[in-house]
Amino acid sequence: MNLTVALFTLVSAVVVFAIAAGVVGREAHRLAAVAPRVVYELDLAVDYVIERLPAETQARLTIDELQEMLRAHLNWMAERNLLPADVIDRPQDIEVPVIVDDMTFAAHLLAIAESRNIEVLDDVDVVNVADAHMAYLAAIGAVGPRAED
Repeated sequence: MNLTVALFTLVSAVVVFAIAAGVVGREAHRLAAVAPRVVYELDLAVDYVIERLPAETQARLTIDELQEMLRAHLNWMAERNLLPADVIDRPQDIEVPVIVDDMTFAAHLLAIAESRNIEVLDDVDVVNVADAHMAYLAAIGAVGPRAED
């Protein structure tokens, strides 16, 4: 092989590698600054929550009642601006962490259940649903870690 061809091949390989490394680095930096895409699917949420509910709670709630409670949870978060309207490819710009109190949410769910004629035989069922739903939101990456006291 001619020295000129070998040198040209080596320089070409280095240039191609540098371009590829620059493109990969730029995209990695862009993706690191963008909020991850979280897709909430009600059917998957219901399945996830059902699997984590105690047997007693499962026996007392129907699927329709559980779906209604999960929708009420999402509506509750939307009313408090906890569900941003445009999160696709938006840089993460959270300056002040948002803290959601589980007891406030459970009390709201009890009120929603009463207003929508969902028969809650035991208040602990609502707390179990709230905990399991928050676990689902954490599993899909929709919420951050638990706040320190």
